[in-house]
Amino acid sequence: MSLLRIYASLNDPALRCQWALVNGNAAPVVGEGQIAGLPQRAKRVQLIIPAAQVLITRANLPPAAKRRAGAVLAFAVEEDTLGELEANQVSWLGSTDDRDVLAVVDKAALQRWLEALAAVGIRGCEVHSESLFLPWASGEWSLAWDGREGFVRSGTFEGGATDCGNREVPPLSLQLRIEEAKAANAAPAAIALYSSEAGALPDLAAWQCQLGVALRPAGAWDWRTAPLDAGVALAQERQYWQAFSGMLPQLRPAAWIAAAALAIHAFALVTDWTLLAGEQRGLRRQMETRFRAVFPDAVAVVDPALQMRRKLSEARHAANQPDSSDFLPMIEQVAAALRELPPGSLLIASYESGRMTLELAALEEAGVRRVVERLNQAGLNVDSSQASMRSPRGTIILTARSL
Repeated sequence: MSLLRIYASLNDPALRCQWALVNGNAAPVVGEGQIAGLPQRAKRVQLIIPAAQVLITRANLPPAAKRRAGAVLAFAVEEDTLGELEANQVSWLGSTDDRDVLAVVDKAALQRWLEALAAVGIRGCEVHSESLFLPWASGEWSLAWDGREGFVRSGTFEGGATDCGNREVPPLSLQLRIEEAKAANAAPAAIALYSSEAGALPDLAAWQCQLGVALRPAGAWDWRTAPLDAGVALAQERQYWQAFSGMLPQLRPAAWIAAAALAIHAFALVTDWTLLAGEQRGLRRQMETRFRAVFPDAVAVVDPALQMRRKLSEARHAANQPDSSDFLPMIEQVAAALRELPPGSLLIASYESGRMTLELAALEEAGVRRVVERLNQAGLNVDSSQASMRSPRGTIILTARSL
């Protein structure tokens, strides 16, 4: 998976940055310049902010305020920041030692960079602090040093920039941080010292004497070659997505099972539809065969059931016998179906070729449905599409046929 890392100072008005394009185990492709020259179409993008421009602090938050960004969290760090509350973007990183860890950045400066990146087609950046990119092991701290200044990582979610020092004297801020940790019985057993510039290692003996903590050289460090999973995203929405993406491998078996079940269900539906279609064709062939056996002189058989009813009606009429589609049998069925209506409800009844049209006095929709149901029960077929047809006079018109 291709990963584009962008190292940018939020305070740079020229919007210049350093970048590294990481693709698998190959050596990263690096560059520097305006954001317009950044590589495009990377699957993942990280915006790395210098440690000095990210304040990481602790606070005690109520459960409802956790994992939110904005003014709610900004009030929690009001004593640690200067300026307007709305000027800072505060993100909840996690909890350590029963306290919540928050990251604070300049909202306007960060938004300016994100908008500028979006303008050149780079969206969905993960925002990271440089200090949380350092490797870290439980029981010790990590320090990146360039010979003059650096930054430290003291926990999973904690870290920050140091002030200046030299080869013999460690940064004062690092000394104060260690003294604070000793007071809380949380001092590190050792500090892993990473050099971010060639030849930047200090006098370890002098530093150890002043800090009171063992230091061990840990080699060179560069954000460009950090592992793909390094860092803790400051944007909480991205953290949620990363947690969900870690669940995808666990959900893959369930997805395969669901896909197999859907495939089996679709196959069963197609098979059932094919069998029903075959049965329908077989029944139609049987009806055509029986119709031709009874009426061999028929020229064409389009609708065997309808043609059989018509031939049966003709045969009954030829034998002077009434058919269910004649007027008298149909009017008897209509009378039986309408016997519960108030007198005068049937205004007009007309008959033509086995079809009887009824015009009823105005009824409510529920009353019309009851009439249609009674006509169906009486042996007549009422077209449902005409069940609510009204004449220009406001009356109800129903068309009934014999089944």
